Amino acid sequence: MSPVNPSEDDAAARAVIDDSGTLREWNEGARLLLGHLAADVVGSPAADLLADRADGLPPGPEQERWSGTLTLRHRDGRAVPVWVLAHRRPSGGDGPGTWLAVAPRFDGPDHHDDPLVRAALTQSPCATMIFDDRLRLRAVNDAMARLLGLPADRLRGLRPTDIGSRSQHTELERHLRRVLATGDRHDMHTHLKATGESRAHAWHARIAPLADADGRVRGVCVSAHDFTEQHLARERLQLVNEASVRIGTTLDVTHTAQELADVCVPALADFVSVDLLDPHDHGGEPPVVPAPPVGLRRAAHRSITPGSPEAVAEPGRLDVYPAGSPQAECLVAGHAIVAEVPSGDLERWREWDPVRVRRVEEYGIHSTMSVPLQARGTTLGVAVFTRYRRPYPFTDDDRLLAEEVTARAAVCIDNARRYSRERETTLTLQRSLLPRWLPPTAALEAASRYLPAARSGVGGDWFDVIPLSGMRVAMVVGDVVGHGIQASATMGRLRTAVRTLADIDLTPDELLTHLDDLVVRLFEESGDNGTGEVGATCLYAVYDPVSRRCSLARAGHPSPVLVPPDGPPRPPALPPGPPLGLGGLPFAS
Repeated sequence: MSPVNPSEDDAAARAVIDDSGTLREWNEGARLLLGHLAADVVGSPAADLLADRADGLPPGPEQERWSGTLTLRHRDGRAVPVWVLAHRRPSGGDGPGTWLAVAPRFDGPDHHDDPLVRAALTQSPCATMIFDDRLRLRAVNDAMARLLGLPADRLRGLRPTDIGSRSQHTELERHLRRVLATGDRHDMHTHLKATGESRAHAWHARIAPLADADGRVRGVCVSAHDFTEQHLARERLQLVNEASVRIGTTLDVTHTAQELADVCVPALADFVSVDLLDPHDHGGEPPVVPAPPVGLRRAAHRSITPGSPEAVAEPGRLDVYPAGSPQAECLVAGHAIVAEVPSGDLERWREWDPVRVRRVEEYGIHSTMSVPLQARGTTLGVAVFTRYRRPYPFTDDDRLLAEEVTARAAVCIDNARRYSRERETTLTLQRSLLPRWLPPTAALEAASRYLPAARSGVGGDWFDVIPLSGMRVAMVVGDVVGHGIQASATMGRLRTAVRTLADIDLTPDELLTHLDDLVVRLFEESGDNGTGEVGATCLYAVYDPVSRRCSLARAGHPSPVLVPPDGPPRPPALPPGPPLGLGGLPFAS
């Protein structure tokens, strides 16, 4: 009947009873206790063993464990009072459930007179159990008895799997047998709610052999330590570490907000939403301290339930939160606000948002924590952490952890916001500097398409078509080294310079020579002291429709592709020349 050791043991009487009250198993210990053979009682009602049928079978269908004294009928007819421990065994399938009823039969010395027990209990400062070499429980101290919720003097002779049917009991019995066989200590970690505890704790069980004077292992001592605080601290440290690695992988505001929600579910909350202040409502910049009512746009959310059914707002939706709401309060206060449904906070929401109230009641949401997203003195939005599947409300440690994680995320969101703003400014500048249309000429038909190669889409590339005298036309393509607003500004100056030099009718190689001098001068004016990269590439071509000749020069730029009427595209044989600003002269043809 033991999940670990199926061999019979007569130290305890064991019987298995199904939910219908029928005996299914009967061990040797039960025979020795009551005298009935297994063949005589298995398959018959367990109530037949009661000396007084009015007592009935004690365990109810909603119970997991029962203990008490029953008066049972011996085979010879006499009544035998027996203390019985019964607990429900997990069903292996869809069949009926079963109960394991255990009655200790231990005739060894009392634990007060047992030197093995006295030594272990004296040296152990925590909840302790002592097992002998047959893995029978010899004694427990008061701390362990309180955790088990059972009288200490009634447990002697039981194995761990007799005391409970959880997986942890089976695991403990395996470890006990291993320590007994090897004589080596072993540590076991588990997370469960003991019978005498109000909530689950993290436990560290130290399993050590007990040896006699000759070094022979005569038993095993189990000392249970509550290391919940250390366990939670390790989880918090792991969450902070994951946040530093997983949040801010891109310079995209929405993606960064989603990373914050993803990291915190389910490690910290069952549902997390991230709502950001709309900068368009505040002149392009979020306010330092927003005044309620506050408009927040949903940027991201994440739930332990697929599809996030508890979410009221979809990403992109703008909601207004009135004064007194947790979201508005945390933004005004500048710190996290924890709200619990049992405290009455839900009643105020019935007037503001009945849809949210229905969602709270539907999913059993009992605790929320609203944390402001702040970075560099600017308020960016709020992250709301919600619990409904996890039964415990948010603690002060949870609040500190949420504030630390959101602070990291806020910096990444602010970086993405500033990058997006600068990128938009640079794109606007770049579009204003590039030609919006190409001038019509009698020499050729011109068409263009600008497709940046950089992922940011912002750089110093430019092109132009310039009408010249004598029906000639100049075509120019260039690229300033680098990206961003500085490259775009330099590109604008070089494009203006090319147009000015083209007006004085310079040859392509002469024009690029003057342009090279300009790039060198711009570098000197920047005061970069030669530590940064500087330069540009350029290709300048002049086409004369009268002579039907095209003269061109290039400085570091790729050759143009020539498509003749009777053949495939091919680049002209023209050396590249060094880029502008490096002191070299362009090559011309």
